[in-house]
Formats: sequence, structure tokens, C-alpha cells
Amino acid sequence: MKISVWFVAIRPKTLTAAFVPVLVGTALVAASGYSVQWNLSLFASLSAFCIQSGTNLFNDALDFKKGADTTARLGPLRVTQGQLLSYKEVWVGALFCFALAVAFAIPLIFQGGWPIIIIGILALLFGYAYTGGPFPLSYLGFGDLFVLLFFGLIATGGTFFLHTGWWSLESLVAGLQIGFLATVLIAINNLRDVQTDRQVNKKTIAVRFGVAFSKKEIFFLLTAPFLLGFFWMMRGYVLAALLPIVSLSVVVSLIRGIYSNSPSAIYNQFLEKAALLHLMFGLLLAIGLFLE
Repeated sequence: MKISVWFVAIRPKTLTAAFVPVLVGTALVAASGYSVQWNLSLFASLSAFCIQSGTNLFNDALDFKKGADTTARLGPLRVTQGQLLSYKEVWVGALFCFALAVAFAIPLIFQGGWPIIIIGILALLFGYAYTGGPFPLSYLGFGDLFVLLFFGLIATGGTFFLHTGWWSLESLVAGLQIGFLATVLIAINNLRDVQTDRQVNKKTIAVRFGVAFSKKEIFFLLTAPFLLGFFWMMRGYVLAALLPIVSLSVVVSLIRGIYSNSPSAIYNQFLEKAALLHLMFGLLLAIGLFLE
């Protein structure tokens, strides 16, 4: 029983956000003519999984404590809110995930040196500060930026750096593409919860700037990765530019749904579609890069 509850608590549907940028970064290594060290990519993925799981658990516990997660919440049940696990249990689980993340990062530190140490420390600090601490990012409207940086630019570029020892423009563009689509997840989540977040003074972008602005943000985040595909075409990576277009139908469906519906429980369906899009786009981009 407890195992299944913990599985729900770490929000498995969101964990592709940790795997996809590492995969794309690895594919870019191969496309750039470097030798892929799969052990590095594996440990990077495992560490990222644990950081995201820990962040999700801290979010579960602290949102409940701050009153953001109540019975009025439209999203999936949170385990602390539903009293499936105690606040203390979820907190300890989050710390355990962060400890595992550090353990999995040890081979990465030996390979990448001090830049990886800095990235790791920042990831842990901001993973907690997403909901906790004196300046919680998600309560100040910086949650979207956190996701873009850590589950886009840093995860993708960091994987490339581990293999090559440097950062490239290509890794920046790939990181933006994946990061934009990962940020869609938090943007839809916050738009769905705009009313309950406003009541507890959780100042997400949707709360700060309104529903109309938030929908425009989501439109940008959904379309920008495809516009950036022209970069790969100009660089001669034709497959990396063209294959992700296969997932464009999901984008059209999402935009229609979001613009046709006010924030409500139906946004849970849009959240699932956005997770599917993030995975599809990332896999197609990675396949394109591997085949170049």
C-alpha cells in the first residue's frame, strides 16, 4: 500500500522532464562527433530523477502546510493533503531523494569537476526553494524560470559538457526547446489552479498577470521549440529539424483546448497531453540527432 502511495507522491508522469533533456544532450554529443559515455548519461538521468522526485515531495508537503492544497484543488490528489502520508514522512522522503541524487552525482563530479559540483548544489537548493524557504520560487512567480533553467538549459547543456568539457550554441538551443516544453507543464498547472492560488497569495504568473496573459505564455512555450527547428536546418541537421514536426498535431490540440476552456478540471487532460508532447518532441529530436 505504502509503495503505491509513494509512487503517486513522486508524480511519475512528470519524471520525463528529467529524462528527456539528458537524452537530447546525449544525442547532441553523438551528432557533434564525440563518443557517448552511456554510464555518464545514466547517472545524470538517475540524479535528475531523484532531484525532481525530491522537489515534487517538498512541494507536496509544503503546499499543504501553506494551505495551497485543499479539497477545492482541481488537480490530482496530493498525498499529504489526502492524509495518505504524513507531512513528516513526505519531508523525510524528499530528503532521501536528494541524498540519492548526491550519490548518483559522484561519478559525474569526478568527470566534470567543479562546474558539476556547483550545478548540483544549485539544483538541490532551488529544488527545495521551489516551494520552501523564505523566498519560495513558485510563490513569487519564478517557478517557470526554474523549470526552464534546470530541466532545459542546465540538464541538456550539462550532459553535453560532461562528455565534451565545453558548452556549445547547439546545446543552448536544444536546452531551450526542451525547457520550453517542460515549462508548459508548470504553466498549465498554474493556470488550472489560478483561483485557489490567488486565495493563498501564491503569486504564479497566472495570478500576477491574469488568465489571458498565461494563455499567451503557453502559446509561446508550445510554438517556440518548433520555430527553433530552423536553427537545426541552418546547421545542416535536417532530421533534427523535421522529425519533431510529427508532434505538431498535439500542439494544435492543446492550443485549441486551452483557448476554448476556462481554467477547470479539464486542464488535467491538457497537462497529460503536454507531458506526452514533451516526451514525443524530445524523443524525435534525439532520434534526429542520433541519425545525423
